[in-house]
Amino acid sequence: MTQAIRVMVIDDSAVFRSWLVQSLSADSRFEVVGFATNALDAQNKLPLLKPDILTLDIEMPGMSGIDFLKKLLPVHPIPVILVSSLNLRVFDALEAGAVDFVRKPDASQGLSREIFMNTLKTKLVMAASSHVHLPPSHMKSAKGTYDASPGASPHNQRLGNLGKPGSFPAGNSRAGLAVSSSTGRAASPAPSNPLFRYKDSSPYVIAIGASTGGTEAILEVVRQFPANTPGVVITQHMPAGFTAMYADRLNRSCAMEVREAKNGDHIRPGLILLAPGGMQMRVVAQGNAYSVSVLPGEKVNGHRPSVDVLFDSVAAHVRQKAIGGLLTGMGADGAAGLLRMRKNGAFTIGQDKNSCVVYGMPMEAWRIGAVCRQLPLNTIGQAVLNQLARP
Repeated sequence: MTQAIRVMVIDDSAVFRSWLVQSLSADSRFEVVGFATNALDAQNKLPLLKPDILTLDIEMPGMSGIDFLKKLLPVHPIPVILVSSLNLRVFDALEAGAVDFVRKPDASQGLSREIFMNTLKTKLVMAASSHVHLPPSHMKSAKGTYDASPGASPHNQRLGNLGKPGSFPAGNSRAGLAVSSSTGRAASPAPSNPLFRYKDSSPYVIAIGASTGGTEAILEVVRQFPANTPGVVITQHMPAGFTAMYADRLNRSCAMEVREAKNGDHIRPGLILLAPGGMQMRVVAQGNAYSVSVLPGEKVNGHRPSVDVLFDSVAAHVRQKAIGGLLTGMGADGAAGLLRMRKNGAFTIGQDKNSCVVYGMPMEAWRIGAVCRQLPLNTIGQAVLNQLARP
């Protein structure tokens, strides 16, 4: 029998917290080992409860969920699923090392408790076997605060500013967690000077798909693109409301312009279009140019937006003038579409296992032969530029 996943719930709302605990406890896949009312409470209880995974609210009294992550993960790399309302700080928490997030139920937005709980359970199961990747800045910030005594290990060393217990023991290692700095970002966006010699006058299109762990992975790739890079279209699995905030965040960090796509937007050099949550985005040919169709539609592979929907349209219309990249994510969405892109002449890239938060979508793409090159995350952006620069 499969061992139940040990979950700890951290939320300052007594009503919501109680409902979370009861709902998860009713599912045999999970064992709720305890709860905490805030970050300091969680800090004290973690060494005793030894959970496999945490659910974490962002906005809490005292220490915020983001500050808690920055202190916790360098010494105890445990998977964390954020449970949050519509809040821009979700992306700060993902940057700090959280695996994924689920939007809290909101009846006014059609987000029922049933949908929320089903989504949360799916992500908890996935995250229990994920890799926790820390930005190098967080790893550096922890240096000098560990107990350097003989025999001390990263899991039982002391992080002095975490409070009285002062240590986070390893707990259950069933997740096979790994802390990696391989996803470190480029120091700054690439310059805007022209770099490319195109094979002919027709435009290229770069298509990228991602899911769990994708918000930081996408940033790592596209921030390497100069301002004159050919048009980029991206599908990241994300609920409605968050994609516009994510596009704004990318826009502040990239040399290219980034915005949430609207129906009829033209694909052009210097522009990145992000598929809106709750919509399906496709590339449409217009003579020698391209635009996007952004319309409601059925879920594909359980997702709206779906990476396969985007990649299929690129395969059909852009063909050999396309570059496709499939990044970290659970499941197989995008793998079949990437294969169709490759069969139609596109150059295709898959993220490698060691740099993925969840090696699911890229693994399936590699398995079925959809990937021309499988690469670490921090080399994918340059690989795209090298392909564009080929004579």
